[in-house]
Amino acid sequence: MDPVHRRVALLSVWDHTSHGHRTDRIDQRTNGPPAAMPRDAPTVATRRAVAFQHVRTGGMAAHHFVVRWLGSWRPQSLPYRRSEMIRGTLGSLLGLLTGGLAGWLLDVGPTGLPALVAPMGASAVLLFAAPASPLAQPWPMLGGNIISTVIGVATARLIGNGTPVGSITAAAVAVAAAIAVMMMLRCLHPPGGACALFAAVGTGAVQEQGFLFAVFPIAVNSLTLLIIAAAVNNLTGRTYPHVPAPVPDPAGTGQRLSIQPSEITAAIRRMDQGLDVLPQDIVALVRDVEDHAMDRRLGRLRVESVMTREVKTVQPTENMYRVRMIMSNDLVKAVPVVDEDRHVVGITTIYDLFRLDLVNLDPVSKYMTSPVRTIRGSAPVAELVALMSGEGLRHIPVVDEVGRLQGIVSRTELIAVLHRALVDATTGPVEPEENT
Repeated sequence: MDPVHRRVALLSVWDHTSHGHRTDRIDQRTNGPPAAMPRDAPTVATRRAVAFQHVRTGGMAAHHFVVRWLGSWRPQSLPYRRSEMIRGTLGSLLGLLTGGLAGWLLDVGPTGLPALVAPMGASAVLLFAAPASPLAQPWPMLGGNIISTVIGVATARLIGNGTPVGSITAAAVAVAAAIAVMMMLRCLHPPGGACALFAAVGTGAVQEQGFLFAVFPIAVNSLTLLIIAAAVNNLTGRTYPHVPAPVPDPAGTGQRLSIQPSEITAAIRRMDQGLDVLPQDIVALVRDVEDHAMDRRLGRLRVESVMTREVKTVQPTENMYRVRMIMSNDLVKAVPVVDEDRHVVGITTIYDLFRLDLVNLDPVSKYMTSPVRTIRGSAPVAELVALMSGEGLRHIPVVDEVGRLQGIVSRTELIAVLHRALVDATTGPVEPEENT
C-alpha cells in the first residue's frame, strides 16, 4: 500500500473510533450512565461450570447404579454345610438313577421315548438341596410336573403345525399357561415349566405318546424321585415333607408380643417380591434368633443362679388347708407338689384357692395342676424366658437331672434378671468400687 492510501485508511479508523466515543458520551448525557451489572449475576463461565457439574453428578449417579446392578450378580453367601452338600449330591445321584431305571424297566412307550426326562434334574435340585422350599413339596412336585405336561401336549396339538414358528409359539403358550394353572392350583414347581416346554416341542416319539406322556415317563420319574427324596431326607435328619413349626395362638394367655404368620404374609405381599418361604418358617427363625440373642445378652446365666432354693412343698395326700397355711405364712403364691423322693408331680397356686372354702380338707391331688412344666437348673435363663413368656407361666419348679426338686422360679426373679441385663446393655456392667 502506498503512503497516501495508508494515511487515508488510518484517518478512517480514527474518525470511526472517535465518532463511536462521542456517540457513547452523548448517550450517557441523554440516558444516564449504564446500569451496573449485579455482582451475583452468572457469567458465561459460571453457567458452563454449573452445567458441567450437573453432567458430572449425573454421570457419577449412573456409574454407581451400574456398579450396584452388576454387584447384584455376585453369588450370595448361603450357609451350606458339608452335610447338606453330601445330602444334595448323593440324594440326587440315587434319585435320578432309580427314576431312570424305573422308566427303562417299564418301557411302555414307542421307540425313542426317553426313560428319564431332563426336567427331573431340576426337580432333584429342589428335593435334595432345598427340601424345605414350598416349591419342593409333594403336591407341587407331582401336580406341577404332570399338569404342565398335559398342558404342553394339548398346546402342541392345538397350535403346533410342524413349522418352526408354530413350535416356538406352542412352546411359549404352553409354559405361560402352565405357570398360570400351577399358581391357581397351588402346585407351582419350576421344573413344571420345563415339562410343558418339553412336551410342546418334543420329538416324534413324544408326540406319538400323546397325553400318556404325562404318565410315562413324567409321572413314573416324578413319583420315583419323590419316594427317594422322602427316604434320603428323613434318614439323614431332615423332615420331608416339610412341616413348619407350630406357632402358638397370639390370643392365648401370656403369649409374648412377637411377630405372627399373618403379619409375615402381609409383609410379603407388600414387598411383592415372590419370596419362596413359608411365613411360619420365618416366625420360627426369628424366634430362634431372639432366644439365642437373649442367651448371649444374659451371658449364659443359668436358672439355678436365679431360683429360690428354700421351697415349701406338699405331697398329693395332704389337704388344701395346709397349702393355704403355707401361702399365708411364707407369702408365696405357688407350692410344688412332690412325692416321697422329691420328684415333682404337680403344683398348686393361689388361684386354686379362690374357689375353695377357707378350711378345705380335700387332698391336694384333687386340685393340683399335673403334669407340670419344669426346667432344669443347668438350663440357660434364655430358655426360662421363652418358657414363661411363650406359655404364660408364672411359676416354674426347677429340677435336677433325675427330676428332683431343686427350687422354684417366679416372674419376680425373672423380671429382676431382665432388668439387670437391660441396665448392663445400656450402661455396661457396673465395675465394683475399690476401697481406698
